[in-house]
Amino acid sequence: MTTFDTTLTPADLKSDVSRLFMKKRLVNFALPAAVLAYLAYVFVAFDMPGLWERASLDNAKTLVSDSYSYKTHVTRDNRSGEVSVAIEGERKGAYPDGTAADWVALGETTVIDLEDGHRVTFGPETIEYAIPGYGTVRATPSRSAGVRAELPEGDVPDWINVSKNRLAVTTEAGRLTVTRNRAEVFRYFAGWELFFFTLDSPYYGMGAGELLHRAATGEAGAIFQEFWTNKMWRHQDVAWAIAETLLMAFLGTIGAGLIALPLAFAATRNFMPLRGIRFAMRRLFDFVRGVDSLIWTVVLARAFGPGPLTGALAILVTDTGTFGKIFSEALENVDQKQIEGVVSTGAKPVQRYRFGVIPQITPVLLSQLLYFLESNTRSATIIGAITGGGIGLLLTQAIITQKDWEEVAYYITLIILMVMLMDWFSGWLRRRLIKGEGGKARRKLAKAEKGSAFLLP
Repeated sequence: MTTFDTTLTPADLKSDVSRLFMKKRLVNFALPAAVLAYLAYVFVAFDMPGLWERASLDNAKTLVSDSYSYKTHVTRDNRSGEVSVAIEGERKGAYPDGTAADWVALGETTVIDLEDGHRVTFGPETIEYAIPGYGTVRATPSRSAGVRAELPEGDVPDWINVSKNRLAVTTEAGRLTVTRNRAEVFRYFAGWELFFFTLDSPYYGMGAGELLHRAATGEAGAIFQEFWTNKMWRHQDVAWAIAETLLMAFLGTIGAGLIALPLAFAATRNFMPLRGIRFAMRRLFDFVRGVDSLIWTVVLARAFGPGPLTGALAILVTDTGTFGKIFSEALENVDQKQIEGVVSTGAKPVQRYRFGVIPQITPVLLSQLLYFLESNTRSATIIGAITGGGIGLLLTQAIITQKDWEEVAYYITLIILMVMLMDWFSGWLRRRLIKGEGGKARRKLAKAEKGSAFLLP
């Protein structure tokens, strides 16, 4: 029975209600205010205005364009006068001596047609760049006097950078850079050039129809070999790197599950009566999962050296603690009646676990294993960059070069596709193993057959 204070007046009740509503309003106001205050602190502490001022939109634009395009370099050695043409400036993408792209006319005076009236001329002594609407820019390199630049009269535009030892002209048609040792022209084209075949391949420049015809006439193996051993895009190395990444994720995840399952029994109240062992096992799980896998990667790399195995061990150590906690919680919630039913049949202790416990936690076990396998596929990419294995290493190398950003885009695309594939695969396995779609289909078929049997005369 509830007792009410009958001495309260209506004014007191109104005051109490008003105070409660005021307190609630203050709480509702305090939370957004705290969030706004924290965001303001972050804005000042991280120097967001200064970050925006230091940001270079031109560099960002170049980075984005490099990811979906390639550039051809026309380089003149100012000491010897030799001119070379190479895609991305690499020797593996260099045109054979005496040959060049159709927009480059080699000779004693090399003429580079950048289209729309933009024309660069490599003369014996002077480099000229004819720019429509502006005039002709001339540069005469000298080992003793640097670079002597001659510009049209007027203010120097922003897209021209000139100093004593360097001249750089950047237009929508291309870029010219002149130093005392060399002159170089960059011209961008959309696409990933030499992705299938390099310049020295007999299949370079062939259309899809001709390639299919040659493949049908017995050259399929040679065509695939030329593509597989591409020296610039290294498809063979990339495929092996992806396999290493998947192997790291698989070995680390499955190994952690196999180790954590028996250890989880020692961390549960209903299977381990000794409190000291339970406490020690739980603290062990907290320790190994409390340290991030990247930290374990650095530690294990010092012990075992770089390589995919080190990455797999780092995933294994971290996930052993996570799986141990998850499995032990699942074991504590098992139905004891099912275990008692198995015991009543005279089953031995091992059989009790096998038929009374494992079937109950199998859905949780498989669900977590498949989820972490998918998640560790992404983690293995970063771990591989540290341990020196997998697609993460190739991605890091491509980023460090600061030039082949189309390769970076290629590797990122493959990583996304790999994660999507693992997501689909784990979902398919989860449906087949946990939800039992195959078993449901068989039961429906059996039920239908049974029903049809009753309808027979």
